[in-house]
Amino acid sequence: MENRKTPLSEMVQEAMGKVREMVDANTIVGQPISTADGVTLIPISKVSFGFGGGGVEYGGKATPAEKNLGGGVSAGVKITPTAFLVVKDGTVRVLPVAVPATSTVDRVVEMVPDLVDKVSAFLRKEKEEKAEEETF
Repeated sequence: MENRKTPLSEMVQEAMGKVREMVDANTIVGQPISTADGVTLIPISKVSFGFGGGGVEYGGKATPAEKNLGGGVSAGVKITPTAFLVVKDGTVRVLPVAVPATSTVDRVVEMVPDLVDKVSAFLRKEKEEKAEEETF
């Protein structure tokens, strides 16, 4: 098939352009929201999208292809809020919006920020204790 510009290819390009406009990094990780008491909320969303299209050239070669084209293109985007990152006093927590985790992997993923905070606090405490021991 020769590479030429047809109304169908223009429709596909237009639909893909609209999908690109809707799906960017700010759609997945939203803009931070600061509250008066020093808490920062960062929305996290799940983005799903689908795309489909098709067309056919019909008739004979006697008429131009633009007059013998039937086609259509469709795209859909679904944005689902899943969680908020809550930042307060240097501590980050995940506040899920969706249904609680049902699988082991989901639970582990939800526990990671809390685990990182606990390990960081433990290491800081050990470092402070070691510094105090060295000063005596």
